[in-house]
Amino acid sequence: MSVFAACNNSGSTGTKGEKIVQEADGTISLKLEKAALYNCESNPANNTAEWSFVVSKAGTYKVWLSTATTDSMNLRYNSPVKINLQDERLEVRPVGNKIVLNASEVKYPYFRADSYMGTFYIEQPGEYSIQVINEKVIASDKTEETDKNTANTRLMSVILTPMTR
Repeated sequence: MSVFAACNNSGSTGTKGEKIVQEADGTISLKLEKAALYNCESNPANNTAEWSFVVSKAGTYKVWLSTATTDSMNLRYNSPVKINLQDERLEVRPVGNKIVLNASEVKYPYFRADSYMGTFYIEQPGEYSIQVINEKVIASDKTEETDKNTANTRLMSVILTPMTR
C-alpha cells in the first residue's frame, strides 16, 4: 500500500500475527493496542492500524468506532476515518452516536463515545484483515507527545456487531 512508503514509516506496535477471534455473541472487538500501527509523521491523516481477525459466521456487520473523549459534543476528528475491509471502504467523520456511561476502559475526565460508521457484508467464514486510517490512530505510549487537540480524543477500538435478522 502506497500510504506506508510515502510516510517514512516510524514503525509498528501491537501483537503482529495475533489473530483476533469472534466472540460467542458474534461481536468482533478490535482494540488499538492489539493492532499493527503505522505512523506517518509527514501526514498524520495517513496513520494506519491493521488487525487480522477470524469470522466464524458470515453476514452483515455494523461497524462502530469507539473513542475516548473529553468533549462528547465534538470528537475533534480533523479528517474522516477510513475503514477498509477487502474491497469495501467506509469513510465517515465520527459524531458520537452513542455515549457509554461508566465504561471501564476510560477514566475521568474521558467519556466513551461510539460512532456508527456503516456496515460490511462478510460473505463467508474465514480470516480477514481490516485497516483504519486517520490522524487519531496513535500508539497509547505516544498519546502524551501529541498536541492538545489530539489528546482530547483518542481512538480506542473498532467493533463489528452482527445484524440480527
